[in-house]
Amino acid sequence: MRVLVTGGHGQLGRALLRTAPAGMEVVALGSSDCDVTDPATVRAIVARIEPELIVHCAAWTDVDGCERHPERAWRVNALGAQHVATACAEAGAALVYISTNYVFDGERDEPYHEFDRPNPLSVYGASKLAGEEVVRALCPRHAIVRTAMLYDAHSRNFVTTVLRLAREQPRLRMVADQYGNPTFVDDLARALWQLVAQPAYGMFHLVNQGAASWYDWAVAVLELLDLAVPVDPIPASEFRRAARPPRNGVLTSLAAPALGIIMPDWRDALARCLTSRRAPESS
Repeated sequence: MRVLVTGGHGQLGRALLRTAPAGMEVVALGSSDCDVTDPATVRAIVARIEPELIVHCAAWTDVDGCERHPERAWRVNALGAQHVATACAEAGAALVYISTNYVFDGERDEPYHEFDRPNPLSVYGASKLAGEEVVRALCPRHAIVRTAMLYDAHSRNFVTTVLRLAREQPRLRMVADQYGNPTFVDDLARALWQLVAQPAYGMFHLVNQGAASWYDWAVAVLELLDLAVPVDPIPASEFRRAARPPRNGVLTSLAAPALGIIMPDWRDALARCLTSRRAPESS
């Protein structure tokens, strides 16, 4: 199967390349190779590559940046998805659209499953929800995959930010009253390959199991690497942001386990991710 990955130079795009099963020919294109805001470019690339499947990872994920520059957010996240879905439908290809827990408002206490009603609080969440809607409308063979709090060992993300701050500051302060599912991109990529192998269409939540606050996550990172840097829990109200994240961004899945797709616990995933940072020290 030939697979085109948009946003192929990001964390998830690289993970899809690393974990691709035998028989998958993966073409991963970054924004400089495939500008999803240009419909002619998208059509031309899809016509040239002739993929059987497109995994649409390309997005502007700077949540606060989206709030400050909403026109760009809508152009990349909503209109970009529309262009990809249109080209995908014209080519007769299947489409996997990567979405986010930010489509929910986080006002309830229980985790959100695939059939809960979205109600985004931010421009980022609204633009990604609009992307879901155009994919659903335009591409018959689609899977919409919501995920959350993505990280790997080396990219710019929360885990690497915590480690940088731990080197620079004697004490850290982390938000303790906002929750989600820290999700290792390699685990997500493997789950996506399981999904497309079925093949399966519809709505899916794919996250590592269990919930954590930003405070919980930071403490776990430092403990796993034996870094004795104290972390103070603070309320979100003390951390000023342009966007308003959901208080409860925890996802759960009804659809994925029905297909035999069950992702590991977030602490197990974090430990596996961080082993790559320990390796040079033990050699």
